[in-house]
Amino acid sequence: VRAFEELIMKNAVKLLTAGSAIAMVMTASAFAADPYEPPVVETPVYEVPESLPASVSGWYIRGDVGYSWSEYRGAIYSTPGASVGSNRLFGDIDESFFVGGGVGYQVNSYLRTDLTLDYDFESDFRGYTRGSCGVAAACTSTDISSFAALTVMANAYIDLGTYAGFTPYVGAGIGGSHVKWGSLRNTACSDAAPATCDPTVTHGGSKSWRFAYALMAGFSYDVSHKLALDFGYRYRKIEGGYQFAAAGGIGRGYDYGMESHQIRAGLRYKFGGSSYQEPIPAVYQRS
Repeated sequence: VRAFEELIMKNAVKLLTAGSAIAMVMTASAFAADPYEPPVVETPVYEVPESLPASVSGWYIRGDVGYSWSEYRGAIYSTPGASVGSNRLFGDIDESFFVGGGVGYQVNSYLRTDLTLDYDFESDFRGYTRGSCGVAAACTSTDISSFAALTVMANAYIDLGTYAGFTPYVGAGIGGSHVKWGSLRNTACSDAAPATCDPTVTHGGSKSWRFAYALMAGFSYDVSHKLALDFGYRYRKIEGGYQFAAAGGIGRGYDYGMESHQIRAGLRYKFGGSSYQEPIPAVYQRS
């Protein structure tokens, strides 16, 4: 009986050992069939921010100073027995300073408009005519006068982008100039004997409004979000009109207008919001 019990115990131990081994093999197989998967980490996704236009400044005021070169285009006048236009007055207008101001509106980042008022200070005019006079058949006259103008313009400008703080622009304007000619003093002298002259004849100067237009180009620089420096060139054309009144048998003089080349510098003060825009931060979204 004892031998039989020992045999049963030995067999039981073997069975337990075999079962444990089988269980371990099955567990290892299960782990081998199921590979390791690391935890999922959500990657931030970059979302392109919406492009927003920079805010504009709205209303602004401006002040300008400058220097002007004017080209006189000549004038015609009549004399007894001569057809209208057969007598010509030639001359030159001296350079002059001017000042101006205006009010404008920045429509958007590329377009602005303003209304300006400029005054050209009085400058000297010196002219001459050729023809017969009282002392000789061939005479040359000396004609002395002055010129000044007040110009009102409605202008529009296209800003061409900003580069390192500088904003180039082009523009055009249309309006009118109130031209004021001083009295014209005419002294005609003989070409053969320059000391022999007719008495000086004084013609009253004319004042009139005339059509004018302008073309501009330049650049501005923002000193701050409120204040900008402006440097530019302006070509201005003033149409013709009467220059002087009739006197001493000489009819009224009609000039053909003048062209001006102006260099100007000024300041623009902006009301309203700043044109500066804070950078838009990157936007991330978890998937």
